[in-house]
Amino acid sequence: MPTPGPSRQGDPPERVVRLVPDVPAIHRRFDYTVPESMSADIRVGSRVRINLHGRRVGAWVIGDNVVPPVGVVPKPIALSSGEGPPERVVALAEWAAWRWAGPVSAFLGTASPPRVVRSASGAFRPGQTRAGPGPSDSGPVSSPGGASVGIVAKVLGGAPSLSVVRLAPALDASLIALELIHRMGAAGVLMLAPSHTRASQLADRLRRSGVAVAMLPEEWEAARSGESVVVGTRSGAWAPLERIRAAVVLDAHDEAYREERSPTWSAVDVVIERGQRDEAPVVLVTPCPPVVRLEQGALVTTERAVERRGWPVVEVVDRTGDDPRTGLFSERLAQLLHSVLDTPSGRVVCILNRKGRARLLACALCGALARCTRCGGPVAQKELGGDLECRRCGHARPAMCGECDSTRLKVVRIGVSRATEELSALVGVSATELTGDSADTADPGARLVVGTEAALHRVSRVDAVAFLDFDQHLLAPRFGGGEEALALLARASCLVGGRQAGGRLLVQTRIPDHEVLRSAVHADPTLLSEPERKLRLALALPPFGVLALLRGPGSTDYAEALRAAGGLSLSSADPDRWLIRAADHRTLCDGLASTPRPAGRLRVEVDPIDV
Repeated sequence: MPTPGPSRQGDPPERVVRLVPDVPAIHRRFDYTVPESMSADIRVGSRVRINLHGRRVGAWVIGDNVVPPVGVVPKPIALSSGEGPPERVVALAEWAAWRWAGPVSAFLGTASPPRVVRSASGAFRPGQTRAGPGPSDSGPVSSPGGASVGIVAKVLGGAPSLSVVRLAPALDASLIALELIHRMGAAGVLMLAPSHTRASQLADRLRRSGVAVAMLPEEWEAARSGESVVVGTRSGAWAPLERIRAAVVLDAHDEAYREERSPTWSAVDVVIERGQRDEAPVVLVTPCPPVVRLEQGALVTTERAVERRGWPVVEVVDRTGDDPRTGLFSERLAQLLHSVLDTPSGRVVCILNRKGRARLLACALCGALARCTRCGGPVAQKELGGDLECRRCGHARPAMCGECDSTRLKVVRIGVSRATEELSALVGVSATELTGDSADTADPGARLVVGTEAALHRVSRVDAVAFLDFDQHLLAPRFGGGEEALALLARASCLVGGRQAGGRLLVQTRIPDHEVLRSAVHADPTLLSEPERKLRLALALPPFGVLALLRGPGSTDYAEALRAAGGLSLSSADPDRWLIRAADHRTLCDGLASTPRPAGRLRVEVDPIDV
């Protein structure tokens, strides 16, 4: 830590840099001197080691040639730790710390290489030009043709701006990337995908077309050179490019672009900000654009006939008048399973977003719901004949009624484990259960997969996808529940292909006229986005207002302090959970930044998705 003391007369002025330590709890900046031996290696963004409060910690340089406070003699930097993000990305991290109310060190850590990178190892420096052959010395990329030509022409037709490309699920989004590279070249182009699998597939597709690719985070040094297309996932938004020339975000609606840990930043918003700062076109590709993105950018679509071919035939099974004794499995579902599985290579995925064997049980005699005897929460039975386990506190007890001691329990709402057992018995085919807790991918030989929505990300091409209980998605208690439900159908559509592929998508519901289902059936996402926009406008929900959520024991004290900030509206359902409303992000983020945080544990979520 800098210590006060007199400066020595006659000494040449020392080079002083401003640092932010790699300690999220410390929000202060510190001034340190640069030893002569390190001078050539230290610049804005460099990673260093410093002595702070009696221990050595990592830090980033965020300012160069600064003037320390009067009467303070900075200590020297202890060690250089190599390259870090470029100067413009450091400035972007400062903006993100304000935008999502978090420490700047959290963003600088994401923007830094996973290992030490020295300048001598080939990392690019600002103003440096590489000599000799490099990864970008491939020939020009050919145009892929088709609808991508017209789409990219619209994107690049005007001034650099944000474009939202609505592309049907079964259409190849990589063609848009190739057409953009054909017109602009590979250098300085940033491309994001929502998962490592999708990012690897995109990188392979580009390489087969002769495009030089730097994959993050493994090829951070190559990305820093600025000579290749940079491909990554959420963290790729912080690619070490001094400037981006263009950016493409595939499946821009996907929640994987949102960081679950605090600060809850969005990679899509980071890329949009980079595009605005660098005056570069940003293209968001998605089959179902969220209302927030539609309000931010210009919508670009394909011809209606092309879009319809990119969605599969969606069959909606109305279960409103069905006998409740049939449970989750309608007659039409059984017909679909038999028709697909009777063929030697037929594969079906059934989705039920409830884990466990039974999610809700009741006594067959007195009708009382099975609840935890300790906390009163719901209990589940993970295996046939097993104990009842509380999903809230973990307490286990024998499978018997807490009111009349009967051991006869009936299933009110089954989970995916019980559904796997019953579907296997129904069709006579061994079924595989697949949830977020299962192995990374499904057995390639599994013909019947039953699982949560995680199964949609862990299986390859299938002949049919069936949603056993889609009402839980249509009635999700979140203001973005409808958009999430349509995104789920779009993901399933990727597995079965478009209309010409012959795949089938079956949805069981008691709300057959819901806007989400009509959008999927008619391959027209505007049937959802238009009423959704009107509803949000009336209720001042994003993008027509902004939200933040406070959680934890310190949330009440922080909420009370925020009342003095002005322009913020606060409400609370319980003492440890507060919702903040504001007219725009500037009002909200300025209020959060200017209000000191209390000592208690506190989590701040800007733009929460679960309200």
